[in-house]
Amino acid sequence: MDSQETTARMSQLPSGDDLFTRLQGIAAQTALVLETNNLRGGKNAGEALSSLQRLIARLALQSLAPQAFAQWIITHDGLDLEARQALCSLAGCELEFIEIDAGTGYYDAKNVGFDGVDQARCQYVVFADADCLPDARWLEELLLPFVQPDAPVAVAGRTSYAPSVAGSALTAIDFMYFPSPLRHGATRNFYANNVAFRCATFEQYRYEPLAGIYRAHCQVMGLRLQAAGVAVAYAPAAHTEHRLPDSQGEVFKLRWLRGGDSVGLTPYLVRAYLPGWLQWLGRSGPLGPLCVMVGRLGYSLRALNHQDLPPLHGARRLGAMAMVTAISLLDTAGAVVRGCGLSIGRSSARHSEALSYHRNLD
Repeated sequence: MDSQETTARMSQLPSGDDLFTRLQGIAAQTALVLETNNLRGGKNAGEALSSLQRLIARLALQSLAPQAFAQWIITHDGLDLEARQALCSLAGCELEFIEIDAGTGYYDAKNVGFDGVDQARCQYVVFADADCLPDARWLEELLLPFVQPDAPVAVAGRTSYAPSVAGSALTAIDFMYFPSPLRHGATRNFYANNVAFRCATFEQYRYEPLAGIYRAHCQVMGLRLQAAGVAVAYAPAAHTEHRLPDSQGEVFKLRWLRGGDSVGLTPYLVRAYLPGWLQWLGRSGPLGPLCVMVGRLGYSLRALNHQDLPPLHGARRLGAMAMVTAISLLDTAGAVVRGCGLSIGRSSARHSEALSYHRNLD
């Protein structure tokens, strides 16, 4: 989905403007929930703390300052008192820390963080990840649709990898947005690292347990919202950049896990998009996931240069297309192996194991 498909928006809002004043009013009723699951991987706790400090320093400089938010919640599994105090000082406001078990999964951590939201003070909740680096106007742009007439109940921001050949190729695979017929400028899907909800909406549709699936819960929730007629507005200017795993080995592991996830996701996709006579594909072993991966490859190739990233031309575009194809083949191998009933390389999904995302992009 291109930003041109969305309604025109005001990108500069002076501090004295009535619209910005209303935006600050929304912020005063908003909780920001930040999970640190993707910082668990790595050599030591100090590395995770350093990555979290870089992110909080960046968030503290947002055009719509998080200090104006009603709550700022961080879920963690081992930050000591000294580290928590240092983070509060860096943020310039009080942070609320919720300690979770080391085995708590990524989406469970989102739910636990939401459970800490004081809904007597907060009507809205924003979810972000500790391994993402948001643009300076990210929070402002993400909350802006809530100010408009006929405000939505959910807003998805735009997530991408770095604007390189590899980053553009991976963005075309991992972060695609599909227009929804429910509302002009709406998306069928969102990503849990960059999304905002009315609290009542998230309370009703929160992430459900999906056994053996590593990272597809937000896609399933998006399908549930779509089926219920709940539109998710798309705000492409609310951009955050996702880091890549720190090593080639972990990139390989991530692709294998994502490919395997398509097996668990296929029944939901079949129910949502295919007619009754094709519902058997959701129970077809490796065949259904293989069809999903072939279809995804076509969408990903078409998505290149339509992701609000700097366009690629000539050899760079051909290189990105080759990368999309090669990565998709790896994902497909993971899908077919799991579709055949084998769980090779799926221990990370079963045990909520995190990869390492500490590469400094600043």
